[in-house]
Amino acid sequence: MQRYFVEKMEQNRFILEGDDRFHIVKVMRMGEGDQIICVGPGGRSAVCKIAEITGETIAADVVKWNDGTTELPIRVAIASGLPKGDKLEWIIQKGTEMGAHKFIPFAAARSVVKLDEKKSGKKAERWQKIAKEAAEQSHRNILPEVLAPVDFRALLTESETYDAKLVAYEEESRAGEASVFSDTLSKMAPGDSLLMIFGPEGGLSEGEVYLLKEHGFKLCGLGPRILRTETAPLYALAAISYHLELMR
Repeated sequence: MQRYFVEKMEQNRFILEGDDRFHIVKVMRMGEGDQIICVGPGGRSAVCKIAEITGETIAADVVKWNDGTTELPIRVAIASGLPKGDKLEWIIQKGTEMGAHKFIPFAAARSVVKLDEKKSGKKAERWQKIAKEAAEQSHRNILPEVLAPVDFRALLTESETYDAKLVAYEEESRAGEASVFSDTLSKMAPGDSLLMIFGPEGGLSEGEVYLLKEHGFKLCGLGPRILRTETAPLYALAAISYHLELMR
């Protein structure tokens, strides 16, 4: 059953518009009486029946509220040093499917792609749309937030609100470090927040690593193999899911 994140609600009726209305009418070819799943701003989902279709909106009435959640037990934010090409789109799409709660692109010292404040807003809109589509496809209860690219100092400020903070650092993998990641997850409780930072293709600079450690980050390895910048966040999310969901 098709799933939609919906901001507008009137009592037990969801109001869909814009791209969602277009998708229902023009792509899915649905009509009055067909059923969809709507997720409200609070993250609760419901089976709904399309009650009315107008030129601007669709009204869908709640048939049954759903219990349970598909979210990870902890809130995981992925901070990625701006990579080349469409790698960030891949990270956002697949990371959303795997349970990430937030994405924070940042300009790293070794990022080939440079921060462009004029274009960052439009990029963030596109990234947010990718996250929305992935969240609907993977039946998420929460729509991940995608920030516009920030500089490194802003990333450090953002990090102050998290319960745990890790940096995936390839030098730790080379040195055989294998405990920090799992130990951190073992100490986390449901509802806690975790920020994980991943460098761009060239990795993080020594200066960036020093500042991250000064701001309470722990360096961790992700196994003996060196992972690409677009692979490492997905590896981490899969490991988090295995540790906190499949092993519980």
